[in-house]
Amino acid sequence: MSATIRRDATASDSPPMNPRPAGISEAEWRTRIDLAAFYRIVAIYGFDDFMYTHITARIPGAEEHILINPFGLMFEEITASSLVKLDLDGNILSDSEFDINYAGYVIHSAIHSMRQDAKWIAHFHTRDGVGVSAHADGLLPLTQRSVYFGPLLAYHDYEGVALNLEERTRLQFDLGDKSLMILRNHGTLALGSTPGSTWTSIYQLEKACAEQVAALAGGREHVLLAPEAAQAEARRLLDRSPPLNGEKEIYRCHDTLVWEAVLRKVRRALPGHDT
Repeated sequence: MSATIRRDATASDSPPMNPRPAGISEAEWRTRIDLAAFYRIVAIYGFDDFMYTHITARIPGAEEHILINPFGLMFEEITASSLVKLDLDGNILSDSEFDINYAGYVIHSAIHSMRQDAKWIAHFHTRDGVGVSAHADGLLPLTQRSVYFGPLLAYHDYEGVALNLEERTRLQFDLGDKSLMILRNHGTLALGSTPGSTWTSIYQLEKACAEQVAALAGGREHVLLAPEAAQAEARRLLDRSPPLNGEKEIYRCHDTLVWEAVLRKVRRALPGHDT
């Protein structure tokens, strides 16, 4: 393993934060900046759906407060200060000229309230993600990505637009302890404890879906599923505790490196998220 992947992040890796508005803690402002960057990296990669779908983040602290996008702004327009704060009962706690997408609240509050490790949640409606969600077999073990991420994947059957609070119980049951989900006939979802881990997960799931759509474009007849031995090896690697011969710090550093790269790309391509 190279020395680069072990590099620890330091304060010099990121530019200083813009002055935070009065009444917002430093921890909340940092979360707001990261979440706004998350929305913009999604727009850069074309995973957004106009102003629909959602990414949420839990604000550090004892209170159960989360941040979500204002319904009316495109992902590329979202800034740290424009994000809407609400509690898990759906009460909006910050001033905004926009409301929120209620379906986003239903889905995300279900997971945030159930899983303390779900500090970040991303839910997309991409062409390929929705395409795989509508496939009876779901994500097939066709590529290295799908073989590795398949065992982490849960499925939730479509119940219509997610406006019924009672659906949250069924969504929680279907998710269980998984970190990735395909919402049937709907889209993809990933959760994580950091923005870097969550972006990595949803990015890899979306790429796996795109690879499957490409592989099946010519029909199913000659498509190769990954060998059973390879699938078993991927499951064995996932079952290791701790992973990668005990080097948990590598995974933490990987998430940090990923997120530093995201922030650099956002600053180059769509600056202004941190205002």
